[in-house]
Amino acid sequence: MKIKNVIVLFTVLLGITTMAGCNSGSKTSTEVKDSTSVTSATIVQDSAFKPANIHEQMVYSRAIEAVNWGMPAVNSELMHQSFAQSQGDYNQLLYWSGMINSKNQTLTPNPDVIYFNPLYDTRKGPVVLEIPAAEGVSSITGSVDDGWQTAIEDVGPAGVDKGKGGKYLILPPGYKGTVPAGYIPMPSAVYTGYAILRSNLTDGSAKDIERAVNYGKKVKIYPYAQAANPPQTVFVDMLQKDFSNTIPYNLHFFESLNDFVQREPWLVRDMAMVDPLKTIGIDRGKPFNPDARTKEILTAAIKDAHTWIDQKYQTVFNPPFYEGTSWALPAFPDFAKALMSNYTVADSYPIDARASAYSIAYFSAKHLGAGQYYLMTIKDSNGKQFEGSKLYKLHLPANVPVKLYWSATIYDRETHALIKGMPYFSRASTTPGLQKNSDGSVDVYFGGKAPEGKQANWVPTNPQRGFEILARFYGPEKGFFDKTWKMGNVEEVK
Repeated sequence: MKIKNVIVLFTVLLGITTMAGCNSGSKTSTEVKDSTSVTSATIVQDSAFKPANIHEQMVYSRAIEAVNWGMPAVNSELMHQSFAQSQGDYNQLLYWSGMINSKNQTLTPNPDVIYFNPLYDTRKGPVVLEIPAAEGVSSITGSVDDGWQTAIEDVGPAGVDKGKGGKYLILPPGYKGTVPAGYIPMPSAVYTGYAILRSNLTDGSAKDIERAVNYGKKVKIYPYAQAANPPQTVFVDMLQKDFSNTIPYNLHFFESLNDFVQREPWLVRDMAMVDPLKTIGIDRGKPFNPDARTKEILTAAIKDAHTWIDQKYQTVFNPPFYEGTSWALPAFPDFAKALMSNYTVADSYPIDARASAYSIAYFSAKHLGAGQYYLMTIKDSNGKQFEGSKLYKLHLPANVPVKLYWSATIYDRETHALIKGMPYFSRASTTPGLQKNSDGSVDVYFGGKAPEGKQANWVPTNPQRGFEILARFYGPEKGFFDKTWKMGNVEEVK
């Protein structure tokens, strides 16, 4: 099996080398634009790297594969780096005491919930994460993810505790001890990780936000060694702090990947990457210190990797969720299947699809569809990518089949983060003052200027930036999945 994995990986390396543009037969940036119909907001520029010898060729090729393979690890690593810059640390909890703004530059965050994100580190032993029981309209939707952004389990009403709350015991790799009665075991493949917890809103009012914040503060995280007398959880409010978590397509990506590799154990499934990483200077127990020429090669490689990953992302919308539309779950089926099985599906390790998913998101659910479901689109009804200078309309038929709420959020097409400088980024069924049509349906508008009388249903855009739209369905019901309720394409308003 290990030999087979090495052969597959070497084949992938050769394929990416051919595509990325290091030979004379590579595509020019103009050809890439023509073949993928991208907008100026999309990264399409090839580095035009030319190796001086076979060694440089291998560094370049293996650097591209390192980016592809290491995307979720770096994505996770960046979260802790940003938290540390705000004087936070592992086994503490970062949260936003209100609706997030564009200071939060995480990948496709939800601006219609209150976020609570505990980060764990089990290097000194198991860690306890306490989830409160649901109370009336107050509940948590979320999952505990390891450092590879693989969901260990979901928590809250749609998770293991089924809304009763519970003490989740996050276990370090290879843990051999017993799990005491009253704890829910959460075996982590690596030492560090985090939970993405959303304290849900009902109407988005100031009072509702206060309720959701107070409820979320009932979450606790502490070392199991101190369970007899737990210390108070440290909460760090990030609302007015810069939190940059977009993927850096530069040398910092490799620096972050090195930090992860130095700290975390190798998983058996990834052993074929040990030598490729050594080629680019990432080696367990040794400093990452590339010389000037290697830095040039790594910089060229990650630019081309960015182009490759974005092109892969653009293919996730076919086939669509609803026939005849451009809405789709922004994750390939083989990846979703592998993820929910913790990569135990035979003859499958979809790292290309994984890189695509974690280039736009920083969260995974163990049981997708139980607590929430996502549909994304990057094109209008005419098959053209969204431009911030134009006006668009999304029509949602009446009676959206959800227990909690629905929302439609826009993100910067290039960074996949909230568009900087905008007053808000979404409209939702919980948005105060949202207007319904006479039949109960809702029209949401996206553009630089609100249509007359439609301010409450309008999401502002930056005329200079392309964007994408993510529709969220929290507590999706049967009518959503059997598609008796269907959402149409986003249409340009002339």
